[in-house]
Amino acid sequence: MVVEIKRVYEPAVPGDGCRILVDRIWPRGISRTNAHVEEWLKDVAPSTELRTRFGHIPDRFDDFADRYRAELQEKPATVDALAHLRERVAENNASNTPTTLVYSAKDTRHNQARVLADYLNDTANTPR
Repeated sequence: MVVEIKRVYEPAVPGDGCRILVDRIWPRGISRTNAHVEEWLKDVAPSTELRTRFGHIPDRFDDFADRYRAELQEKPATVDALAHLRERVAENNASNTPTTLVYSAKDTRHNQARVLADYLNDTANTPR
């Protein structure tokens, strides 16, 4: 399972394949048409409390990533959304369609999409 990430503000290209928005809040200043997303999975995004605690401060990223991974395994709505996302990625892989998680954060290194993509890629062969 290979999942890529990309800012929603970057132009969509055919190589993105299936673009899935993984933010809890719709990105500012971009229309649903211009986002070119096939699905918006807000329940797979980190909780409001966790996002607020992180505040996009790079020094807090490791703690944020650990807590977000825990949410992915523990919060019922998040677990369900993650299961749906895994199914979608598996379907895309079966049809040789890339999956790109799109997000709105300015920081391309310290954001939830990176944590989520790494989590999906790392746990692809791990029994659930």
